[in-house]
Amino acid sequence: MRNGIMIFLGLSIFIFLMPVFITKPFNIMAKNESNDKSDKTPKKEEKEVELKKYNYKEHSTIKLLHAETAEIEELPLDAYLLGVVSAEMPASFEMEALNAQAVVARTYTLYSITHNNKKHGDADICDNSACCQAWISKENRLAKWDEENRIEYWNKIVSAVNNTEGKIITYNGEVIDAFFHSNSGGKTEVPVNVWGGTNYPYLQSVQTSGEDAYSQYNSELIINKEEFVSKIKQSHKNFQIDFSKEDAIKIIEYTDANRIKTIKVGNLNLSGVEIRKLMGLKSANFTVKVEGDNIKFEVIGYGHGVGMSQTGADSMAKQGSNYEEIIKHFYTNVEITNI
Repeated sequence: MRNGIMIFLGLSIFIFLMPVFITKPFNIMAKNESNDKSDKTPKKEEKEVELKKYNYKEHSTIKLLHAETAEIEELPLDAYLLGVVSAEMPASFEMEALNAQAVVARTYTLYSITHNNKKHGDADICDNSACCQAWISKENRLAKWDEENRIEYWNKIVSAVNNTEGKIITYNGEVIDAFFHSNSGGKTEVPVNVWGGTNYPYLQSVQTSGEDAYSQYNSELIINKEEFVSKIKQSHKNFQIDFSKEDAIKIIEYTDANRIKTIKVGNLNLSGVEIRKLMGLKSANFTVKVEGDNIKFEVIGYGHGVGMSQTGADSMAKQGSNYEEIIKHFYTNVEITNI
């Protein structure tokens, strides 16, 4: 009897626990299968934005001189602008800043075409940023970006050109010479203080906040006295300086935009622009000190300072300005019109 009871209890316990042993492995398997499926699900690939085809009445193509090879390439205007915007402004900048850069680049290009005077022979413009605008091919641009950002960044560039298709900047109905630079140091410059000649009514000195948040805002150069003298003598053979004198280097005059207009260097009075060029400084807004055997330059801003500041445009975009507001801030009394 006792054996029968034990057998009965054993069978009852087995029957009670049997669902646990059966279902638990299947539950584990189902969980693992579910994870495998989620891991293997391909991520949705971002598609490239296509460039729109704007119906330009004229100047629909440009002849681009490649400075390194001296070859001339003919490109549709907006296709050319993709290479300019992606070369001239970081794609990480705000979309409205990129939109502004696209309009400025298109305007600069049209001005170059209509005021060419055979500067580049049969070409309309070159890809040397020291002369015209920088330009880079799509292939080389993508190669320079991290792989994870390539499509996103390229789509922002294409969108900037698409968003502003056909738009240019005009003053009194005429296309303007749309200068731009990297960082104004807080205040832009007028052209006469950089290149001489006469000023343009639409290129006035304006202030911009927020540029000090960018790496382009300040820089420093320390150069020894011997090299300093050598660099100046390359352009001025009669240069002499006695560093023991307190006024061996002395700033004489500033521009309204706080850049050096005239500086006394030994027996010479030079412009801040020339010192910038001779020393390779990023801006003509600088201070200079003699420290032992060295000359120390502390520089504010990056570029000639005329027209639109690119970091200023990005700062304005972060504060909520759209591309039209950005453009009308940096270019005085202008209109944004369709070609």
